[in-house]
Amino acid sequence: MTSRPPTPSRRALLRATAALPLSALVLGESPGLLGTALAAAPPSGSATRYTIVPFLDSDDGTVDVYQSDDATDFRLAKASAYTPPSNRIRDTSVLKHTDGYYYLTYTTHTWQDVSTTIGFARSADRLNWTFLYDHPVPIANLSRAWAPEWFVDADGSVNVIVSCSTADNEWIFTPYLLRAADSTLTAWSSPVALSGIGANHIDTFIVRLGSTYHAFTKNETTKYIEYGTASRLTGPYTISRTGDWAGWGSYREGPALVQLDNGAWRLFFDGYGDGSYYYSDSYDTFATWSAPRALPVVSGTARHFTVVKETVTGGVSVTKNVTRSLRSANYPTRYWRTQSSLVDLPVVTGSSATAVKQAATFTVVPGLADPGGCSFRDAAGNYLRHYSFRARLDPQDGSSTFARDATFIARTGTASGSARFESYNYPGHYLRHYDYQLRLERADGTDLCRQDSSFLPVTPWV
Repeated sequence: MTSRPPTPSRRALLRATAALPLSALVLGESPGLLGTALAAAPPSGSATRYTIVPFLDSDDGTVDVYQSDDATDFRLAKASAYTPPSNRIRDTSVLKHTDGYYYLTYTTHTWQDVSTTIGFARSADRLNWTFLYDHPVPIANLSRAWAPEWFVDADGSVNVIVSCSTADNEWIFTPYLLRAADSTLTAWSSPVALSGIGANHIDTFIVRLGSTYHAFTKNETTKYIEYGTASRLTGPYTISRTGDWAGWGSYREGPALVQLDNGAWRLFFDGYGDGSYYYSDSYDTFATWSAPRALPVVSGTARHFTVVKETVTGGVSVTKNVTRSLRSANYPTRYWRTQSSLVDLPVVTGSSATAVKQAATFTVVPGLADPGGCSFRDAAGNYLRHYSFRARLDPQDGSSTFARDATFIARTGTASGSARFESYNYPGHYLRHYDYQLRLERADGTDLCRQDSSFLPVTPWV
């Protein structure tokens, strides 16, 4: 197979014509906005749903809709879900508004063209969209208005942050804030520039924690995503982390944040230099980050997205404080069984020895680290945990590390009534059988991975 060279970003293309492109990104954490949900496992019968609406690497005239229950394994929900009646659609940002509708805002022209408007569309179901209007951004001598991003502040105000340049220097962008003048999102305040981030910073994405605004912004000169804070949405921001401070590398853009069910913050960003889309997690309020990983499925296809997180009905129901056996969904004669502290999946039948049946029986209890999750205990009181990416049974030692290792969030499995058990402290990793051993493995986006990691809690053998 012949590999294609990575598609250049609009920044790189503009640089080729002595330019720099941009998109500005900002996210808030009030009810209804991207990524706003309590950091906890969904209750039984409910599910977490993450939605992205990216434009395509191959086509900036339409957008697809993808959804995921774990912010890692995104599945196509609808292809070509929205095509605007004219112009293009790039850098889409998604909002779940208080009126129950989903709203898109987006860049209306390609990088080559003068672009002085931002577009808006609406949907009742995330899948079918209706064009609303193109809004002219009222900035004198405007040349480009790119990458508008929703931001809902703590007071409930709905804002759009858009990166704009003027004709006298059309490739140097500044982030501006527009505030909705009414609940219909059809009238907007005059633009106000965010201060402190500085010239030649693009794709500014903001979350508010308490009274502090945290900004992630791309330095177009160095090609690194930087970090700063402010006490007001409009600034002034102080940039405190520069260069490769988080280990994400250079030629990264379009940062977008969402909080996961275990409380970690996940940053998505476009690795346009190599054609991949990445994610990285922080557990210490943005001080340190995990090594970036390419997203399965959407890497090489999706471009520049933000995320809406919701808790929805229809998730898997896993009854707790009951004894169950765990049966493989795709190898229905095989069950979890403790063997010398490790867990394998032998064939278990009615004629199996009593000791085998006992070793294939567990009590499902509320998660040690999060009662919304699940933990599994054997008859001797040991708990199933992951250790060196193997599933094993160990006595509880009372540590927070053990509690996290022994907690799993139930996601919907591939077979009716089945569940996939995602690691609480290694999000995107699932209990999966491999060579009839129960292991912890990263979701790779394949149907086989989903099938191998699906299990049915059934009537216990003993």
